[in-house]
Amino acid sequence: MPTVSLPAAPSPGVGTRRLRVRRVVNTAIVAASSSSPTPDALADKKVVVLGGGIIGNSCAYFLSRRGVPCTVVERVEIAAAASGKSGGFLAGGWGDGSVTQPLHRESFRLHEQLAAELGLKTYRKIPTLSVAGGARMALDPPVSWLDGDVASARLMDDATAQVTPLELTTRLHEEAMKLPGSRTVFGEVVNVTTTESDSSGGGTRVAAVTVRDETTGTTASLDADVVVVAMGPWSTRASEWFPDVQVPMTGVKSVSLVYDASNAVADEPAALFCAEDRNGCHLEVYPRSTGEVYICGCGGSEYIDEERLMPGGDLERADAVTPDQKRVDAASRSFKGLSPGVGGAGPRVSQSCMRPCPPDALPYLGAVPGVDGAYLACGHNCWGILWAPVTGKIMSELVVDGKSSIDLEAFDPGRFMSAAQKRGKKIKGVNVGEQW
Repeated sequence: MPTVSLPAAPSPGVGTRRLRVRRVVNTAIVAASSSSPTPDALADKKVVVLGGGIIGNSCAYFLSRRGVPCTVVERVEIAAAASGKSGGFLAGGWGDGSVTQPLHRESFRLHEQLAAELGLKTYRKIPTLSVAGGARMALDPPVSWLDGDVASARLMDDATAQVTPLELTTRLHEEAMKLPGSRTVFGEVVNVTTTESDSSGGGTRVAAVTVRDETTGTTASLDADVVVVAMGPWSTRASEWFPDVQVPMTGVKSVSLVYDASNAVADEPAALFCAEDRNGCHLEVYPRSTGEVYICGCGGSEYIDEERLMPGGDLERADAVTPDQKRVDAASRSFKGLSPGVGGAGPRVSQSCMRPCPPDALPYLGAVPGVDGAYLACGHNCWGILWAPVTGKIMSELVVDGKSSIDLEAFDPGRFMSAAQKRGKKIKGVNVGEQW
């Protein structure tokens, strides 16, 4: 895949990575299973997806299945943030009775479909157990690698599944980029410019995306008819690009660990949701098909306000998010107590990423009010991996068909909209939304 340069104009600022553009020059044909062909009116539209994580690449993939090429813009690398560092737990029924039920149910179905389409090696169905530490239970636990102080272990859900998010995100990106006209641009998105709309209703429409080459400090303008904002917690920057719309967001920064592979883990898979323990942890344990064990729920999550996520903030980039060693040590002690056979040697990887959390714990999915061609696909909280496929499907439907097959009223990007509000005041005194 060749690398070419965009026309650039001088701009202040110096960063750490050169703007790179990957253009696809093969003649791959969209799979026969693709949906209806692109309408003539959309054939020449320029679609730019902001964010190279699982949400952005799912949008690009599902658009490619409709014959729509995309430019994916990413600042650091594909799956640089939570998409490369999260657990990949999938639970189709855990949204039942809430407005997110259609997202859970449809996306859980799509994950199984994608695993077959993309040839994923890490997707599998697994049961989920509820576990509590303490004095050793009288009977042997359901999986042999729980060989430590386990007071109880019972079946919580036998219809859950898992996938390794890095594999899924990478494969979505690879397949999306096979469509002629698709490309990946590496650089920082500094602005989305708009112009007066041609529609009779007035308002504005998307015109271009400005991307900064962080090595040279120069900028390039990418023509755009459609822009999908899918930048996780950094999507809060859209409040400046679309000033009449507020996109409040808090990043919940949490530690996760990965342990070396074990044959017992590979042969006896079960996700564990553990009770809070004396180390301040409420571990979530996800055994992977490779035999590795992924752990989160390490406690002590840090809430990151918007100022720290914005340009100039200390966490403005995915690669600036580092783990809290105190929580690494606490979680290591907790897991060693439950499973000395697997956890005794300590974690092979300790890392941290951020969940993107709107105040009401619901994602932003849909069109930006008053800006033709602008869409938000962000704020997925702890369900970003699960909801990625349905989000991509929804965005492809909105762009191509003009409507979604799922009711999006509860996820309206304009729900925090207020002409009287100004940035920096919109979430003061409002608790960030959590799922549980």
